[in-house]
Amino acid sequence: MSVINHHVWRFKSLERALKELERFVRNGHHLQTGKPIAQLGDMRSREMLANWLLCVVGNATLENAKLTFCSDPTGGDGIIWDEASGETWRTEHVMVPHLPDQADDAEVLILEKVDHKRQGGEPYGSGKTLVVFLNAGAGEWHPNSVARRLPEPLYFATVWVVGLQGVESGEYVYNVTNLDLSIGNVPIFKVRIRQNFDRWHVTRCQ
Repeated sequence: MSVINHHVWRFKSLERALKELERFVRNGHHLQTGKPIAQLGDMRSREMLANWLLCVVGNATLENAKLTFCSDPTGGDGIIWDEASGETWRTEHVMVPHLPDQADDAEVLILEKVDHKRQGGEPYGSGKTLVVFLNAGAGEWHPNSVARRLPEPLYFATVWVVGLQGVESGEYVYNVTNLDLSIGNVPIFKVRIRQNFDRWHVTRCQ
């Protein structure tokens, strides 16, 4: 779809977006329980954070990309938009929440959420990017293993998993993983958000 022909809400820049997201990142409870925010295009804080993470990873790794994100006027969970090419990717989000007495198996929890979303069938998932927000402290998981176990047919164009690795010296470190085995090992990135939330750094881990 062309976002230019629709009324959408977006931040003026990814730098501005990060400063606005700071209050939600520092308040992890809001990322799990926060409702859609009307003045921010009815996106949830976790959806905005995840879309921001995908944008900064794409800008750091794709040649000539100028990715940003905006609200989805068709009711989805946000659109990744390349301002350089005009290409867009609609997103659908699902969260693995942190719950008491939850099974300590992140791989199973991720796959359960993916399978839940694909129940909508091809009309629901076709062409969309599925984003899993891993908010559960459910132990170590292996992205290659999860990618091999994705349900078929998947319906979605691709699946990303994002989650907080930890806070190091006041810096928030997120893992961003694309469950795509087409080039061998799945791509895994680390996004380190500086302490003042004014800069970030992206590195590829795999």
